[in-house]
Amino acid sequence: MRVLAWTLRIVLFLALFLFALKNTDTVSLRLYFDQVWQAPLILVLLVFFAAGAAMGVLATLVTVFRQRRDIARLQRELRSRPRDADPGPPVADGDIDSLPEI
Repeated sequence: MRVLAWTLRIVLFLALFLFALKNTDTVSLRLYFDQVWQAPLILVLLVFFAAGAAMGVLATLVTVFRQRRDIARLQRELRSRPRDADPGPPVADGDIDSLPEI
């Protein structure tokens, strides 16, 4: 399985490397106020790919921090519960019908 994974990685790297070599032509990005930025096409693609990936990571950070806060709150509640609290009636193995629905 490891050999297959490394083979796929090498093939993907070579495909992207050959794509980069074929797209070295200079392109012009026309910005605001008549500014022009000239760079190789592959560099422009790399910059926009990295910017998109960064925006995706930033978009998920809100959810991650909310989940961490909820987990910390639930752990505090769990620690504050007395250990001898009644956990409820015991459930036999295979007796799924008696479990409360969530």
